[in-house]
Amino acid sequence: MFGDPLLVGGIGLEEVLIVLFKTVVTFGVMLGAVILMIWFERKLIADLQNRVGPNLAGPFGILQTLADGIKLIFKQDLIPSKADRIIFAVAPFLAMVPAFLSFSIVPLGGDFQDKGGVVSWFGRDTYFQLADPQVGFLLLLAMSSIGVYGMMLAGWSSGSKYPLISGVRATAQAISYEAALGLSLVSVLIVSGSLSTHDIVASQAGEGWLGIVPSWNLVVTGVVPFVIFLIAATAELARTPFDLVEAEQELTGGYNTEYSSIRFGHFYLAEYMNLITMSSIMVTLFLGGPAGPIFGPSFLHPVLPTVWFVLKVLVFLFAAVWTRATLPRFRYDQLMDLGWKVLIPLSLGWLLLLATIQVGRDQDWNLAIVILISLGVLFLGTALLTTAISTARRARVSEEVS
Repeated sequence: MFGDPLLVGGIGLEEVLIVLFKTVVTFGVMLGAVILMIWFERKLIADLQNRVGPNLAGPFGILQTLADGIKLIFKQDLIPSKADRIIFAVAPFLAMVPAFLSFSIVPLGGDFQDKGGVVSWFGRDTYFQLADPQVGFLLLLAMSSIGVYGMMLAGWSSGSKYPLISGVRATAQAISYEAALGLSLVSVLIVSGSLSTHDIVASQAGEGWLGIVPSWNLVVTGVVPFVIFLIAATAELARTPFDLVEAEQELTGGYNTEYSSIRFGHFYLAEYMNLITMSSIMVTLFLGGPAGPIFGPSFLHPVLPTVWFVLKVLVFLFAAVWTRATLPRFRYDQLMDLGWKVLIPLSLGWLLLLATIQVGRDQDWNLAIVILISLGVLFLGTALLTTAISTARRARVSEEVS
């Protein structure tokens, strides 16, 4: 929060009230986005599968999510007799809180072209984000790690074998993809030079190369970290095709099988909060966040950055729904192989490549030679790793046959 100009010069009652107002706005935006996202997913999947989808509660069924939430509130709350009652009650909140805390460091608006992302609220300069800690990057990594505890503890505390298996799967899946996700984020850190999400967006603002290609980290880092982050984030969210945590054919309903009433609603809410948060994080780190061209009448200028942000996030949300309606679920061994044998080596190799190029720039080396040597080493490492994996696979097959 210390990067916010609102807090420069001391904290008084006025600053506290504005921060409280920003908290309410951020929570309201998140809650409203979740309600709309649930409706959007159900409606879009229905269209993709040639069905009608929600169409009775409100215009185009848009109030269906609200109706489902009210129904869950009034349903009977059941707790299994063998459950750990305290952990069973706390687990849903451990799934929700990290998502909101991660979303709180996302810039939602502000003119990054001319004003550095500063907006004026109640006569005071501030950022259109709840908090801008100088270690926002590390906070994001911490929250993504903590989020899995909700699923893990829900499965463990239920006193049932299927939720327990789901909790173990969630833990293994998070560990497998957390390293690749973190390494892809370090690539962004190298090119942006800051841990602050606001500074990362500011570094991507501007006209870009030749006034055409934007200076987004998607381009600057060479696309590969973005692809790795996208795949790893999908696995962290346990979304299709990595939704083995909730594989209904094997685990009934997964870690939340024993949950009912509003406790189940908390997990349902957390799932979509995490999806929206992770989409917002991807836009912030790789696609310039709310930064975009400002044009038209002057009264539209304060709104356009938020419009650009929403449009970018919608692209990822649409892709997530489209993926869910299209792709089959991975086998568990394929899930592990992709994380450990592909994404982690690739993210580590690309990180070393970007670091070498950065050092070459700082030391005024010949960048063409640096890039060629680095790519050669990268390809050699890929060939050695592929050979080792193939050899191990053939040895395993021969042992099974014999």
